[in-house]
Amino acid sequence: MSKKNYSAVTEFILLGLTDRAELQPVLFVIFLVIYLITVIGNVSMILLIRSDPKLHTPMYFFLGHLSFLDLCYVSNVTPQMLVNFLSKRKTISFIGCCIQFHFFIALVITEYYMLTVMAYDRYMAICKPLLYGSKMSRSVCHSLVATPYIYGFANGLAQTILMLRLSFCGPNEINHFYCADPPLLVLACSDTYVKETAMFVVAGFNLTCSLTIILISYIFIFMAILRIHSAEGRHKAFSTCGSHPTAVTIFYGTLFYMHLRPPSKASVEQGKIVAIFYIFVSPLLNPLIYSLRNKDVKRAMRKVIRKKFFTK
Repeated sequence: MSKKNYSAVTEFILLGLTDRAELQPVLFVIFLVIYLITVIGNVSMILLIRSDPKLHTPMYFFLGHLSFLDLCYVSNVTPQMLVNFLSKRKTISFIGCCIQFHFFIALVITEYYMLTVMAYDRYMAICKPLLYGSKMSRSVCHSLVATPYIYGFANGLAQTILMLRLSFCGPNEINHFYCADPPLLVLACSDTYVKETAMFVVAGFNLTCSLTIILISYIFIFMAILRIHSAEGRHKAFSTCGSHPTAVTIFYGTLFYMHLRPPSKASVEQGKIVAIFYIFVSPLLNPLIYSLRNKDVKRAMRKVIRKKFFTK
């Protein structure tokens, strides 16, 4: 494709959640508060894990990376969204849109497999406790973390290249609050079959593959827990993995609904509402889920609070 075809549109206009001017300041305050809480929660989780030696285990190593991904994930979309709430002309440059699109796809896919790695870690801890120390060594943990990042960003780059091959020469209003696949495909002047097919294949494969591994891991985990004779032992085993299924349900539930539908005006409108849940609600709730339901994290938090506020 010639350079002229894809440089005709130099910027896009993000229509956002609503066109009602009186709601823009209200939405700005709401999403600013959500963003600040999300940043504070995830940064606190990362610092807590790094500062407490008792949290220097594979499970919390992966949790720290999940918090980092959530932080990047929400920061990729929210600042531009907040600016647009208070701007008359809600524009984003063509290059800026492509960068946001790339990081969004990359971070989403990386988070799929980070959650998968966390499920595998719980499987090893509960089903293979005698082998856990050797099978989840420092080098193995670093490899398990690096693989989702490499794979996720490679996927994001491939999807961005396919998007760049499309022509955007007509309307430039994106009916969304960030640069997403379905509303961008609606604006394309050229044939979108290849990009649309790639979107469904990549989304379907990664969602299904990662979730299948998670479900298989938990089938083995629950079978192992049920073989534990003491009620106290079963409760302790359940408590070590109780937070993860909750995070998986919130994240995957909305993503399945979002990605596995053909792009259309109706799907884009519905997608904006669904996107709020997986872009804002999931990163907001994850630190709460893992802190409120985890004794080690709560102990570490109490230790930090006592050290900061009750010691001279």
